[in-house]
Amino acid sequence: MNSSNPEVGRDIVAAGIRTNYHDVNSAAAGVPVLLIHGSGPGVSAFANWRGVMPGLATRARIVAPDMVGFGFTDRPVGYQYTLDNWVTHAIGFLDALKLEKVDVVGNSFGGALALALAVRYPQRVRRQILMGAVGVPFPITPGLDRVWGYEPSFEAMRSMMDLFAYDRAIVTDELAKLRYEASIRPGFQESFSAMFPAPRQRGVDALCTPEAELRKLQHETLVVHGREDKVIPLWVSQTLSQWIPNAQLHVFGKCGHWTQIEHAQRFVRLANDFFNEAD
Repeated sequence: MNSSNPEVGRDIVAAGIRTNYHDVNSAAAGVPVLLIHGSGPGVSAFANWRGVMPGLATRARIVAPDMVGFGFTDRPVGYQYTLDNWVTHAIGFLDALKLEKVDVVGNSFGGALALALAVRYPQRVRRQILMGAVGVPFPITPGLDRVWGYEPSFEAMRSMMDLFAYDRAIVTDELAKLRYEASIRPGFQESFSAMFPAPRQRGVDALCTPEAELRKLQHETLVVHGREDKVIPLWVSQTLSQWIPNAQLHVFGKCGHWTQIEHAQRFVRLANDFFNEAD
C-alpha cells in the first residue's frame, strides 16, 4: 500500500486496464469477497470500504478494485462507460487474480454491477450482498440526480454528503474537504461527468437487469438498505427482494445511503453471518 495515500493499493492489469485494488488477508481459505464501490464523485474502493474491510477480512480474503473510470485505476482515452464494459472489467479483474468464484458485495452502482455479474456469469459468483443498489427501473430521485450531476466545489460536496448520511454529525468539514479534493484530482471529474450525462434517467435505466433475468437468479442474496436513504428509494431494494427468489431483505433504521459507514459494525456482522451460512 502507498504510505502517502491509503487509497492507492496494488496494481494489476485487468481486461487490458491497469487497475488499482486492495487485497486484505490474501492467505485466507475459502471463498474470497469482491467489494464493488458506488459511483459518488471522487469515490475509490478504499474510501467506500475502509470502515468494513478489516472486519470482513477476519473470515475471508477481501479484494476491492477501483472500477474503470473511478479512483486510481487507469482511464483509457475514449473509453465507453457502460454496464457491459464494467462487467468485462470486473471479470477481467477476477481472471487476473485467478479467482474462479467469489462472494460479492455491491454498493449502489456497484449493486447493479454485482447483479449483472451474477446473471451473466453465474458460475463465478457464490453469494451476493446488494447495498442500496440500483439495477431495477425507478424514476431518478432528486438526490441521485444531484450526485451524478455534481460540479466540483467544496459547498457542493458538503451538501451532497449531508444527503448521503442520516446522521449529519459524521459529515465533518474535514471529510467533505477530503472528498472534494479527491473529486478534482487529474482526470477524476472528466471521467465522472462522462458517465451519467443529462438526462440522467438514462443512467438509471442503463444499469438495469431485466426482471425476467432477476426472477431466474438462483444465488443466495442479501439485500440491505437504509430506511432514510434519499439517494436510492427503499422500495427499490424491496423490489429486488421480491424478484430474486432466494433473497432476504434487511433494513437499517436511522440510516441513509451509507450503510457501510453509518452502521459499519452491524453490517460486518450481518455480512459475515450471511457468507458463513452453509449452502
